Amino acid sequence: MQLIKEATNLDQSYRQLMEFLLPKGLLEYFDLIKTTQSPNGLHIYLEEKIEPPTEYSDRKLHSKGFLPEVRVQDFPIRENKVTLVIKRRRWEDIQTNEIITRDWDVVSDGARITKEFSLFLKETLGRKSR
Repeated sequence: MQLIKEATNLDQSYRQLMEFLLPKGLLEYFDLIKTTQSPNGLHIYLEEKIEPPTEYSDRKLHSKGFLPEVRVQDFPIRENKVTLVIKRRRWEDIQTNEIITRDWDVVSDGARITKEFSLFLKETLGRKSR
């Protein structure tokens, strides 16, 4: 039981640290998959969570994998260049076969992320990839 409690505390501490290092709101929509370090700096790999966009909650969607990954330069950490390697999900409407991606304009109107983070994503990943 003590080991489970320690692991939970470690997970909470880890998440809090990552929230300080990554753009605000990023961990609401993306999972940290891995990090690598090379002479070129630190690479942080992120994948969009497997949660369908709420603006399409009236439709039956299933994940159709990912859009091509995008590499974004972020603020350095301890003199290491930082590259965020971001993979966004593609969703397919089961009835219409329409391919859908999360609409960052809709997300930014909610309370979960800031307008600045929404602008960061739109500038980095493109307006809409439908």
